[in-house]
Amino acid sequence: MTEFDEIRPYLDEELPQIYEELLADEMFRHVVAAVMPGVPFEAIAATMRSCKTKFAFQKAFCYPLIKQIMAAHTQGVTLDRSALTDKDAAYTYVSNHRDIILDSGFLSVLLADEGMDTVEIAIGDNLLIYPWIKKLVRINKSFIVQRALTMRQMLESSARMSRYMHFTIGQKQQSIWIAQREGRAKDSDDRTQESVLKMMAMGGEGDLIDRLLQMHIVPLSLSYEYDPCDYLKAQEFQQKRDIPGFKKSQADDLLNMQTGLFGAKGRVHFCTAPCIDEELKAMDRSLPKTELFARVATLIDRGIHANYRLFPGNYVAADLLEGGTAFAAHYTPEEKQTFEAYVAQQLARITLPNKDEAYLREKILQMYANPLKNHLEAIK
Repeated sequence: MTEFDEIRPYLDEELPQIYEELLADEMFRHVVAAVMPGVPFEAIAATMRSCKTKFAFQKAFCYPLIKQIMAAHTQGVTLDRSALTDKDAAYTYVSNHRDIILDSGFLSVLLADEGMDTVEIAIGDNLLIYPWIKKLVRINKSFIVQRALTMRQMLESSARMSRYMHFTIGQKQQSIWIAQREGRAKDSDDRTQESVLKMMAMGGEGDLIDRLLQMHIVPLSLSYEYDPCDYLKAQEFQQKRDIPGFKKSQADDLLNMQTGLFGAKGRVHFCTAPCIDEELKAMDRSLPKTELFARVATLIDRGIHANYRLFPGNYVAADLLEGGTAFAAHYTPEEKQTFEAYVAQQLARITLPNKDEAYLREKILQMYANPLKNHLEAIK
């Protein structure tokens, strides 16, 4: 285990020391006071110290907070795992990525509600901008994806992370959540990056297919009726178009996290495809590695796209983009009016000095139309 000390979640026996470090951190105390107003800090500290395991901490703090977000900022969050034959196996859930925090948070709460263990979460260190955040996510069963590295360091880091994931699935019998790509697909055109699969295949034993089989990959579809960050993503598209070398700041990341957490999301649905093990076993292992990785990526994409839950806004957006009525049977005039009003409201939140309204509107519509487009392609 010592090989993974820098990136793994904390061991349960390490928690008392980490709790004390967090409780002494002024910034952590300030955030806790804002998130749990009216609750004496001494009571929070006593509850933390009573949590002897990471799961106990999640049940005491993370679970109720995410339940509050579900109640206040969604119209219901549901999970369909009926495609999985062995409910108790350890899986690597490879999913599309909409919200920085809630994708994996919602999944863990939904699994806990079914009496199951929560997942370990792959999280990029670019989001861990303060020491207290890094400690908190490692208590919350996250392992760290190191990003700002040289090419050689990146290879070493990826190989270690792969070995850790194989250890987690194979030895700990613990499921994992990982996004199909680095960062969110800003236009919701969800595609698995082959680099994620190459990383997974660095650990384990046997050939490429054997190593991926050991991960028990399950494509997981996340469908949000509304993405509260859609206007921020559209804004970023224009900034990248107009400003050479534009990069988001830490303040931008924090605004995205806050908006994602507390913005209205409408209905949210999670759905698994079957585990891809059988399809992997049927693949021709003599094919070049590049071809195999491409085929596995396509297999995961098809599983994700086929299992989206589509909402009226997806169909309205597709018709508005095309200027037609091809999908009019899937929404009422009132639903169209509601969605158009929503888009106008989100556009009004963008405060760029040289605001390109037509471009920004098109980008937001694409975010809602692309899941429909990919779904229809996947089920053909």
